[in-house]
Amino acid sequence: MEIKKVDEGKFVVPIGPQHPALKEPGHFEFTVDGEIVMDAKVRLGFVHRGIEKMAEQRTYTRDLYLMERVCGICSHVHGTAFTLGVEKLAGVTAPPRAQAIRVIIAELERIHSHLLWLGVAAHEGGFDTLFMYSWRDRETVMDLLELLSGNRVHYSANVLGGVKFDINPVQTDQIRRGVDYLEERTQFYQKVVTTDNTFLGRTRGVGYMSREQAELQGAVGPTARASGVTRDVRVDAPYSFYPQTPVQIVLDDGGDLTARFIVRIKELFEAYRLVRLLLDNLPEGELATRMPRRIPAGEVISRVEAPRGELMYFIRSNGTDMPERVKIRTPSLCNWGTITSTAVGLKLADMPMLLAGIDPCFSCNDRMIRVRRAGEPGVMTWDQIKAGKGGWSV
Repeated sequence: MEIKKVDEGKFVVPIGPQHPALKEPGHFEFTVDGEIVMDAKVRLGFVHRGIEKMAEQRTYTRDLYLMERVCGICSHVHGTAFTLGVEKLAGVTAPPRAQAIRVIIAELERIHSHLLWLGVAAHEGGFDTLFMYSWRDRETVMDLLELLSGNRVHYSANVLGGVKFDINPVQTDQIRRGVDYLEERTQFYQKVVTTDNTFLGRTRGVGYMSREQAELQGAVGPTARASGVTRDVRVDAPYSFYPQTPVQIVLDDGGDLTARFIVRIKELFEAYRLVRLLLDNLPEGELATRMPRRIPAGEVISRVEAPRGELMYFIRSNGTDMPERVKIRTPSLCNWGTITSTAVGLKLADMPMLLAGIDPCFSCNDRMIRVRRAGEPGVMTWDQIKAGKGGWSV
């Protein structure tokens, strides 16, 4: 694509879907007057893997492995959201020890995600030293997750009704040492993002979003909490073992990129506290309970707090061993809407940092739903769609 002239001194600058600055395919159009962005448009949909449709053709057990691959960085939290939903439909509650281990893995995954994001965001701002430091330290938490699960990315900790593996005293000591090291390094990162003049020059006042704007546009996760929005599923609707280990929500009212960095770094300290607390109070007992092969008919919504924000699963069961419908709403999809408004008035050079600020994941949020209005040709009932009559509308 080429730059288009729309008026005297005004041009539309296209970026993507294939571009050296993009790690995943997305298409952006920025209308600029000189260097100032006057309008911004976002187009997604370049990655469609058909995961939701595939889920209808597999058993719940096989679907669990599929959901863990919606996003590599958030594999455990996707598996947890799906597992909690299926367990609720089945009327099954995982043993307390299993729930505590799920939360330990979730918080270690949050540490991994935030450190990865810190490096990517720093790189987009030209701060490659911080990128290398944070990614070096990220290896520590990846080693801990590999110690527990045998895998560095897809931990596959969950099973329907519990977890696969336990945490022994030797592993507990290694986790503590790793968390102690990471906490010391995070104190250094906090100092950098709040005092380094070069870094502050790229983030302070950039992408400002007020609390009212964040609530109106449906922002979630650290993006919303950096604008003072008290929104965290772990606090609003505690699940798994969070009721026994309450989360201290992290807020900042700065509303800009600096605030988004501060919130995520403070969330790292909170994750360290939660991991230590869980290890100190890990309940005894079984790791899993029995699950029925066929899940009773019904519908459920399962919500969890992913590193990027609220992750929601809708699951419909028809009484068989395979779901009738699985719908996933990821936090990236909620936060994308904030880009088009916060970009206006900034310089074109600010766009990479602004995009990285919401910690976007392109492939995990790309879903396709085709909706036809009543009365349009080809509209069918759900039963007709499943029977394959006349095509499809979803």
